[in-house]
Amino acid sequence: MSLLRRKTAASAPASAPAADRTVTLIGKPGCHLCDEAREVVVAVCAELGAGWEEKDITRDEELYRRYWEQIPVVLVDGEQHDFWRVDPERLRRALRS
Repeated sequence: MSLLRRKTAASAPASAPAADRTVTLIGKPGCHLCDEAREVVVAVCAELGAGWEEKDITRDEELYRRYWEQIPVVLVDGEQHDFWRVDPERLRRALRS
């Protein structure tokens, strides 16, 4: 299983809820929707100080079975948040709640 882990620069105070949250982007190489979703995830996580990670479904059989038809999939703290297109404002709200 391939796992890239990134902690964005914290622009929010350490006590902010988003600083303790983790966004997971599940996708695959060569997926233009995954590239677009990554841009949104990176920007929103940097803005709010949340951490994010990326998982490649082509390297994880369980993720492949579960999410193949939905990629890119975004999880917030392990719970499915979005798939196909990621709305930045909706992601911000989820990370602030």
